Amino acid sequence: MRRYHAKFYVANGLAFFLCLATAGMSASAQTTQTAPSSAPTSTSSDAKPQPTAEEQIATLKARVDQLEKTEKALAPADPPAGPDPHAPAFSDWDWTWLNGNPRNKDVAFDSSFFTPELRADITYTYDFNHPMDDSMSGSSELFRDDEIQIEQLGLGGDIHHDHAHIRFMTQFGMYSTATVRNDPSYSKGQWDIANADRYFSEMYGGYQITNKMHGINIDAGIFMSYVGLFSYYNFDNWAYQPSYVSSNTPWFFEGIRLQFFPTMHLKIEPWIINGWQSYGSSNARKGLGGQIKWTPYSWMNIISNNYGLGHDDFTIPGRGRLHTDNSIEIKYYDKPMSTGIDKMAFSVTADAGCEFGKSQTSPAGWYQQGVSCHGNTKDPNSLGSAAQFSPSATYYVDPAANFAPGVNPKQSMVGYMVYNRFWWHKDHDAITIGGGQLNNPGRYLALVPAINGETATSDALGSPYWPGNPSDPFKAWDNSYTYDFMPVEWLTWRFEYDYRHANVPYWAGHGGSTPPSALGSPTGVNNGSPTLFACNDGTSVPTTSVANYTQVSAYCAGTGIFAGSPHGGLWQPDMRKDEQLIDIDLMVKF
Repeated sequence: MRRYHAKFYVANGLAFFLCLATAGMSASAQTTQTAPSSAPTSTSSDAKPQPTAEEQIATLKARVDQLEKTEKALAPADPPAGPDPHAPAFSDWDWTWLNGNPRNKDVAFDSSFFTPELRADITYTYDFNHPMDDSMSGSSELFRDDEIQIEQLGLGGDIHHDHAHIRFMTQFGMYSTATVRNDPSYSKGQWDIANADRYFSEMYGGYQITNKMHGINIDAGIFMSYVGLFSYYNFDNWAYQPSYVSSNTPWFFEGIRLQFFPTMHLKIEPWIINGWQSYGSSNARKGLGGQIKWTPYSWMNIISNNYGLGHDDFTIPGRGRLHTDNSIEIKYYDKPMSTGIDKMAFSVTADAGCEFGKSQTSPAGWYQQGVSCHGNTKDPNSLGSAAQFSPSATYYVDPAANFAPGVNPKQSMVGYMVYNRFWWHKDHDAITIGGGQLNNPGRYLALVPAINGETATSDALGSPYWPGNPSDPFKAWDNSYTYDFMPVEWLTWRFEYDYRHANVPYWAGHGGSTPPSALGSPTGVNNGSPTLFACNDGTSVPTTSVANYTQVSAYCAGTGIFAGSPHGGLWQPDMRKDEQLIDIDLMVKF
């Protein structure tokens, strides 16, 4: 086509100069006609009339048009449009409607080397129980009552050059404390890996192969798990407080992952990781898992996450864990130009899992009850509910344990959650209604309430107030109602109401979950003995002084064999079976 353009310009140039020359000749002729002349004028009828300048220009244009047609006829035809065989997976459709996926349709800034990402998540929560110590329990998202808190400040992005890449994202704010306290593995051995990693929600490097299938990624470090569908980042989600299936399952893994994209709409992602949401390994055996993501249509997303092999109970070697997590998301209405409701979608998630392992005595000398995936099974080493209290170690068993000696009880988890979302005003407004249920006997997945500074580590050593022993019951359900105002694609104002219920006292009531301090503070100051019972004067009950579970109250009351040394009675946290809360959230992502 460039040859044609050159010919066109030359032809037009010739026409232009011819026009000038003709115009000059005409002007000269006119001058000659007005001048006196004695030369005879030819009037022969046989002389051929010369074409005018306008006629000559028209002729040249006609020739140019003919040349253009000939050039087009000789040019090879453009190949038919078709899919790029190496286009990035999931790049051909819009997935911003998915729960757990960012809704930005573009990035604020990008370059050939660095794509930055900035996140801010600020929340205000009002708990209708209004705990006097402002400490909330049983949540992976909300931690303080009647306060404005920074949930996360994330600074990071993606560095990419010559097939190598690095991704990192910080988590300054409540996430840097609350996420770590749910992982006991950092308490094993030396080197403070909790503080080494707590300020990063993602931090991995890797290599990308672009000329195989639709891409292959090899990454190592801390990466998101997406077990339970919801994203770790609230901006990406349809609701702020996810239901139990999501809230009680991993938000991150540390290890190695491979991502294979055989087609534009299929991802196969195996993991080799340190354990179940852990920076280190609670025991010797690592975990294996993986994700399969399939998007057969622009309105459907199917995800399956599976985990196994790992021994993830801190201080309990030989106890394995299995888990399967499966979700489907359907966009069943889409009218993007509508001024009313323009989009509707729902998600369904179902999870199941269990733990298994025989009764044994740990290397530290503690007795560990066996558990089973398949209902109560025989185990001659099982002590059952007879092992209520071990004075040689900080280890408690719930007196209400309902299994007999010689039996390993079933320790399992089953749960689901369902959400439906409506968008209107061209996606500037949205409402989400959802909730779910969970049944987790043994409580091995349930988040540990923050009673007397309880953490996952102290719970593994034995929690006196909320034990998590085999057969300890935990059944819960919840629902939520969320309104999002999204004036621009970078910002969301969220207003949410949650109601949550459990069959055992689980959430902090008005009396709070922090005992009085030794200084007699009326509101309670955390004095840091979560593995021990506390008395009302701030004294902890030492296991070396009591012989069994029933002597705890006598010690604090100063009665019986402890007469003459009262400690104000036994302190009890104010825990409730119900929680209602409202949260207002400002979330920004660039």
